[in-house]
Amino acid sequence: MEEEKYDSLKLENQLCFPLYACSKEIIRRYKPFLDEVDLTYTQYITMMVLWDRKEMNVKELGSFLYLDSGTLTPVLKKLEQKGFVERSRSKEDERNLIIRITEAGEALREKALKIPEAMGQCIKLSTAEAMQLYRILYKILQNVGDTEAVEEE
Repeated sequence: MEEEKYDSLKLENQLCFPLYACSKEIIRRYKPFLDEVDLTYTQYITMMVLWDRKEMNVKELGSFLYLDSGTLTPVLKKLEQKGFVERSRSKEDERNLIIRITEAGEALREKALKIPEAMGQCIKLSTAEAMQLYRILYKILQNVGDTEAVEEE
C-alpha cells in the first residue's frame, strides 16, 4: 500500500513524458528535410510564421512560437546571416525590433513545400486523428498559458 502513494511519480503515469518524447522524435525526423533547406527546426517554425505574416515585431513572433526573446534572438540573427530575414528598429518605438522576410526568405518557402507532406508520411495518422491530436495539444497549450497568467498575477 505504501508504494501506491508514489504511483504519480512513475514515468508511465506522466502525461508530460510521451509529449516530450514525441516532440523530440518528431523534431529528429524533421532534421533530414530541414538540412536540405539549411534550417533548424526553430528556424523553420520561425519562417513559417514569417511566410504568413511577412513582418512583425519580436514580441509578437515570440508569442506565436511560445519562445522568449532570449531564445528567439540567436535564431533571428542566424536567419539574418543566411539572408532570409531583416531585423530593424521600429521608427515609432526604438525598443521594438521588427523582423521582415526577404526575397530569399520568400524563395525558401517554395523549397520547404515538400516538408509537411514528407513529415505526414513519417507520423502515419489519419486526417481525423491528426486533427484530434492538434485540438488536444492546443487545448493543453491554452490551459498551460492560462495557468501561467494566473500565477503571474
